[in-house]
Amino acid sequence: MKSDASTSAAPLKGLGGPLRSSEPARALPAVSPGAHLLEEAADLLVVHLDFQAALETCERAWQSLAEEPASGTVVEVRCSLCVVGIQALAEMDRWREVLPWVLQYYQVPEKLPPKVLELCILLHSKMKEPGAVLAVADAWLQDPDNQGLPEYGSLAELHLLRVLLPLGRLSEAEGLAEGSAAFSEEQREEALQAIHTAQQQRTQEHPRQEHLSSQEQQKLSQQGSFSWKLMSLLRLLRQLWGSVKSHLLSQPFKKSLLAALILCLLVLRFDPATPSSLPLLYQLVQLFRRIQKATLSRLYPLALRD
Repeated sequence: MKSDASTSAAPLKGLGGPLRSSEPARALPAVSPGAHLLEEAADLLVVHLDFQAALETCERAWQSLAEEPASGTVVEVRCSLCVVGIQALAEMDRWREVLPWVLQYYQVPEKLPPKVLELCILLHSKMKEPGAVLAVADAWLQDPDNQGLPEYGSLAELHLLRVLLPLGRLSEAEGLAEGSAAFSEEQREEALQAIHTAQQQRTQEHPRQEHLSSQEQQKLSQQGSFSWKLMSLLRLLRQLWGSVKSHLLSQPFKKSLLAALILCLLVLRFDPATPSSLPLLYQLVQLFRRIQKATLSRLYPLALRD
């Protein structure tokens, strides 16, 4: 009989030492399918780097835990499944799907575990889109049941520094720092200092933006003035060309060639972009018109005498 008792107790030595004959046999706690799938998902994520398979395993684990009562172990397993799923989505560059994926299991933002909300804030802050998590974090922080959690103060500080300040919501950040009892004095001072620094940066950037806008307006006005001068110059050149063309048609070829050469020299000599060239072009137009009239007055009497 002694040998039988010793052989039956041998396989149970790993439970805390060998059992005495007077101790009742203790059975191992049953491992839930969700916990087993959690271990499998973590192995796929970390060891095999199969992120899609890890995500699908987390989803199967959630389905297996849906009908189980919300005990402490089940709550921890669900939170760990969300952590693995968030990391898998981030590794696949599908971080925009994190919030919808998490909320399909917890239904409302107020029920998110603190660890899951922290990962969501850090992820969206790293990707420079803190506005996507703003409503979720606000709803979680305003829930009275969450305000008694030990993680509330650190999450409120993280929300202030990583979401509110980058979005420029300084008044909301100041109200959260001063009105929340979860902040310690050190946390409150650091938060108010960060808000003050952000206000100074905004004040310095505002005059700079006004200065840039005034420079842009001045540049636009200069461009408009230059366009008007260019149009005036083109009209003058067109009138000048009309006068020269009519004059060249009434003169012999050599005189026309000479006049064209003079015209090229005048255009190359004077810079059309300078305002001082405009009166000279006006005088040039008048000069050619006088030459044209004088030439025509000499040609018509000769024709009558012939």
